[in-house]
Amino acid sequence: MKASDLFVRCLEEEGVEYVFGVPGEENLDVIESLRNSRIQLIVTRHEQHAAFMAATYGRLTGRAGVCLSTLGPGATNLLTGIAYAQLGGMPLLAITGQKAIRDNRQGRFQLIDVVDTFRPVTKWNSSLTDSGVIPRSIRHAFKVAESERPGAVHLELPEDIAGEEIEPSRPQARVSLRRPNADEQATEQAANMIRAARQPIIIYSSGANRKRITEQLQSFVEATGLFAIGTQMGKGVLADDHPQSLFCMGIHNHDYVHSAIDEADLVITLGYDVVEYPPAVWNADKDKPIMHIDFVPAEPDEWYSPAHEVIGDISNTLVNLRQRLAGHRFDTTRLARLRTFVDERLHRGEYEYSYPPTPQRIVNQVRGVMGREDIISLDNGIYKIWFARMYPAYAHNTVLLDNALASMGAGLAAAMAAKMVHGTRRVMAICGDGGFMMNSQDLETAVRLKLDLVILLLRDDGYGFIRWKQAGAGFEDFGMSFGNPDFVAYARAYGATGLRVAEGDRLGDVFEHAYAQGGVVLVDCPIDYGPNSELDHAHHVDPAVLEGKTL
Repeated sequence: MKASDLFVRCLEEEGVEYVFGVPGEENLDVIESLRNSRIQLIVTRHEQHAAFMAATYGRLTGRAGVCLSTLGPGATNLLTGIAYAQLGGMPLLAITGQKAIRDNRQGRFQLIDVVDTFRPVTKWNSSLTDSGVIPRSIRHAFKVAESERPGAVHLELPEDIAGEEIEPSRPQARVSLRRPNADEQATEQAANMIRAARQPIIIYSSGANRKRITEQLQSFVEATGLFAIGTQMGKGVLADDHPQSLFCMGIHNHDYVHSAIDEADLVITLGYDVVEYPPAVWNADKDKPIMHIDFVPAEPDEWYSPAHEVIGDISNTLVNLRQRLAGHRFDTTRLARLRTFVDERLHRGEYEYSYPPTPQRIVNQVRGVMGREDIISLDNGIYKIWFARMYPAYAHNTVLLDNALASMGAGLAAAMAAKMVHGTRRVMAICGDGGFMMNSQDLETAVRLKLDLVILLLRDDGYGFIRWKQAGAGFEDFGMSFGNPDFVAYARAYGATGLRVAEGDRLGDVFEHAYAQGGVVLVDCPIDYGPNSELDHAHHVDPAVLEGKTL
């Protein structure tokens, strides 16, 4: 058999459904082996887009997504998507080609040290210089990528290794391993700390954005009376219409929800990583006792130095803590008042018609057309903050955003992968004109895959987030503007449907019309970022609200 055939059989053994990538001369043997495989090759128009799709597949399924490129520029184009997976805790396997090891007739053409280049942004990577190690290397790669904390791994397959004839061999069997449970003494100590506290608060983050944790967190807060706040990447772990949800820490200033942390004498974090939301925002005085509950130990910094850690399967830890705290319930009165106050401020506004629409109006209208388990995918821009702050989420992994690498250009890719994983749900990609144009060529991929997908293109003809930061720093408005194509015509050129929000249109009606069209539909919508000044201010809650003296 050929080594590339064994390589692909090993991928099949791991349950791989898709390989996202761009073909090249050095990976042609693998491409041919995929042709005869049950794995579907998804050819994208840029390697970065392939890596973003693979990472999102990993995020949604828990199984490593796979992306593929050739050597040199193909490999370096993958790099941003690999870093996106690594920092965001998404399991991913990147496969790159390489020149022949034994008989390289092309000298240094396109030749760079890909393994060393990828080392800082992967959990593990290797070059397969011997076909005999293919089975164990692939098994190891998937195990490392999917183990806690998930992330990116890389295998380089030189073309002469891929094409050589070898003795028939079998893949190593995929083995499902249970995560270890936390130490009993650590769990008991945690229960004692919670019992001794006056008003603990829970912060859940990206590492907790999983179905079983959602189920156990809901049971835990209901049994104890505790309230919980999400970070941007944790949105949906506890449904925002649950009476003990305090919604999301959407901005990096003190916001209304941070008042609950001000009140707390113990902060319990679930799946928290400092890369995703800076603890300096909610622990500025470095005086909050912190309990770190996660699959892996904390990486402490100046503002995040846990007093206690419970390391093991998070959902099991919540079950054990609930049992140990049976009969102990915290008073919900003050935080219930805070929840009502925040809900009215952020979610109950009328947001009257204006043209161009404001971010608040857009968030409100998008929420109105999306079901509880439908998915929005946010690229990176100032609108991401508005959605994180004001868009109620009702199920885990229904708000896909990246606040770790925070790369522009990932929104469309993440939405495409989400639609492939959850084909019956509505999916909407929400992109600024800056981020969208970084990978807009993959509109063709979405059309070719016959995806039913709506893309909301928020157009301000500039780099709006950086313009906001520039103004906040007191600098003159400079270097932030650009021109745009006619996005309706642009979408149609790829075979998609293009719609334009015109003055007088009701946004919700436009979105419903877009979904009724079927296929890939781009909605070109101008946006008025005048309200951004609201995000510059700290938002505090009058203690009288918590005391029930006023709402």
